[in-house]
Amino acid sequence: MKITKIRLAYRIVIDKSSTFLWDKYVFEDTFKEYQMQSQQFNLGANKKNTFRELMSENEKASQLHFLTGMAASGYVEQLKGYFHRVTDVLGNNYFPFINYQLDIINTDIADISKHKIGITFYTPLLNYFGIIEGNYLVSKNIENQNEYETIMFPVQNNLSICYIQTED
Repeated sequence: MKITKIRLAYRIVIDKSSTFLWDKYVFEDTFKEYQMQSQQFNLGANKKNTFRELMSENEKASQLHFLTGMAASGYVEQLKGYFHRVTDVLGNNYFPFINYQLDIINTDIADISKHKIGITFYTPLLNYFGIIEGNYLVSKNIENQNEYETIMFPVQNNLSICYIQTED
């Protein structure tokens, strides 16, 4: 059997309408961090309020994705490598992740209600056996062997294969 290794990515969007408490903390802290960090890119007399305006004026402002994301790192660490909103088909296993990336969708330094970010969580390499009845069939064990303990994650919005490694 030829086995392919994949990495899955799951993305959440956080804005003023987010209802989870974790999201609200991340929302508020990333907004404050953006306000502070954006000052170093918002130079000159004609200050820009929105992220998109700032990006159009100063291409180095793309660093704000990373710099703002630092405010979320403590909250992501609290998850201890498992995103609990995504479970396997049995409801037993949570979505494992080894890293994340925050991106600013848009924000306005003068209006927190316009602040909107995305956070994408990335799994470790997983053995991929295919899609069965609308579920990704994967195994966390990536060693070549004859037996695998598997997990099935439902194919759903915001969950995607973001990396494929095939065996020759």
